[in-house]
Amino acid sequence: MTAGRAAGRRAGASGTRETILAAARRRFGDHGYNGATIRSIAADAGVDPALVHHFFGSKEQLFVAAMRLPVAPGEILAALEAGSRDASVSTGEQLIRTALTAWEDPAVRTTFLGLLRSALTSEQAARMLREFISEAILGPVARAVSAGEAGGTPGLAGAAGGARGDIADAEYRAGMVASQVLGLAVARFVLALGPVASASPDDLAATIGPTLQRYLTGEIRAGGASPAGGDGSARPDP
Repeated sequence: MTAGRAAGRRAGASGTRETILAAARRRFGDHGYNGATIRSIAADAGVDPALVHHFFGSKEQLFVAAMRLPVAPGEILAALEAGSRDASVSTGEQLIRTALTAWEDPAVRTTFLGLLRSALTSEQAARMLREFISEAILGPVARAVSAGEAGGTPGLAGAAGGARGDIADAEYRAGMVASQVLGLAVARFVLALGPVASASPDDLAATIGPTLQRYLTGEIRAGGASPAGGDGSARPDP
């Protein structure tokens, strides 16, 4: 072995990167997003975990690269949370505009719809996408909503005016946002429902944005009951 080379590292950056990506695709496919770890992927690829971090940084970035996603959701969410948007536009409208703008890119749309179609027909693919969405998208949105509700620095939701800083409530709100955005993707691109498929991004943002904003900051519980079971307490174990 050549002196100075770390044990387990393969020669050739390009070949090593592709080996890691191939191992990641297998792991994500077989074990889901949560079950696949940097350490296990590195072991499959025959490299040190530090080398995986060197090439890809985080597990989210590795998933993005392995699934050939053009952009990491976390980067978009971070930009929104940092306030890089028109202050006159609600967070709900900005979120849907961000999704629609991303889908206008053929590369983004093709990859995203490929994953979405796979998830609709394969439980394995559904688990992988579900776990990725939960950890990389819903988690950050819920934390931002919770921070706003608790009266801290407003995140994606902004100040939530009297809502409780309840993480279960925030997760429920983030899930409702996801249901709306994913439902739009299915209606617009998979089913190609005429009025939805032909609507302009501006019309869709104007129509759906207020709904997302209500999910984020408005009253969404029947009679004021919390989604956790009516009093804000945690859901009981099944």
